[in-house]
Amino acid sequence: MKRTRIALVYDVIYPYVKGGGERRFHELGRRLSEDGFEVHLYGMKFWEGPNVVVRDGMYLHGLMKARPIYSASGRRTISQAILFGLACTKLVFEDFDVIDCCGFPYFSLYIGWLVARLKRKPLLSTWHEVWGRRYWREYLGRLGVIGFGVEWLAARLPSVLIVSSQHTADRLCGELRMKRQAHVIPNGIDMTAVAGIEPAETASDVIYAGRLMDFKNVDLIIEALAKLEGEGLHLTCTIVGDGPERPRLQALAKELGVDQRIRWPGFLEDGRDVYARLKASKLFVLPSRREGFGMVVVEANACGKPVLAADFPGNAARDLIQDGVNGCVFEPTVEGLSAAIARTLGDVAALDRSSRQVAGQYDWAALAGQAAEVYAAGRGA
Repeated sequence: MKRTRIALVYDVIYPYVKGGGERRFHELGRRLSEDGFEVHLYGMKFWEGPNVVVRDGMYLHGLMKARPIYSASGRRTISQAILFGLACTKLVFEDFDVIDCCGFPYFSLYIGWLVARLKRKPLLSTWHEVWGRRYWREYLGRLGVIGFGVEWLAARLPSVLIVSSQHTADRLCGELRMKRQAHVIPNGIDMTAVAGIEPAETASDVIYAGRLMDFKNVDLIIEALAKLEGEGLHLTCTIVGDGPERPRLQALAKELGVDQRIRWPGFLEDGRDVYARLKASKLFVLPSRREGFGMVVVEANACGKPVLAADFPGNAARDLIQDGVNGCVFEPTVEGLSAAIARTLGDVAALDRSSRQVAGQYDWAALAGQAAEVYAAGRGA
């Protein structure tokens, strides 16, 4: 009997790029392959050798040579998105039963819709976040209306929408006026793999892990550390990751006199090293203004660490927090964060077990089963 062939389309592929969206397709695809599906990931080619390679039971297809996805200023490059969209025309020569194309950066979804129509195959799309009219205006100024129009139409192309959080589902309805209900399948965690990792040798009180971009709001952590320092609470901090904001953040730490208390290990290639750093810390701070899900919340909780998430409307990570159980949501000010850090440090021992219990609800195996059901229903639609 022929196995169901699933095409997952996203310009960046894990482990060559280690963001939440890339990891989601990788983890779900790997488990679907183990369950008897034939999974093909289509993206940019980050490897040497043939355009198609087999990794973790999946077929990885390089549709075009890898190009930078961010400019020097930290913004997504439009040229890369357009070129990858054009490269997706090659999908018309591929054999698949169902295609799931990541919503962002939109252009590949438009081509995916055309390919699906030509091949008479169902098009599904996974969305991690919705920008909406206001954010597009802030991002592009008067040209934001064009970006919003592209996003608005893109959401109407697939026959089935999948989202990683209820927050994104609500924004599809509120911001983009979608009538159809989206399937909520959250991101997950491999609790067994995390449990087997030992803490790093160097400990810290506070940790952040992620891209160093302006919307990640990492300067708030540095300012809160300086405030607590002035109040006599001398804390250490680890900031894992890299990005265009790093020089400015390091300069800010020096200006505020806390540079000697912050470690900057940069981007860690091996995810196990990130988990080791998490386990060696006391609490995780996520001050981001915008998160489509907040995978790092689940990862930190899996390591037994409570998470402090900023109370911004666009931060879906807030929905993952149960106050006093696996962390807290704080007012996004220096005063709000510093108070939350001081308060939570006194409860970290009690929050260890409950944080792990919350993370245990996001098991990849169960989520892969949900995805298989949605793909099967989409194929029959």
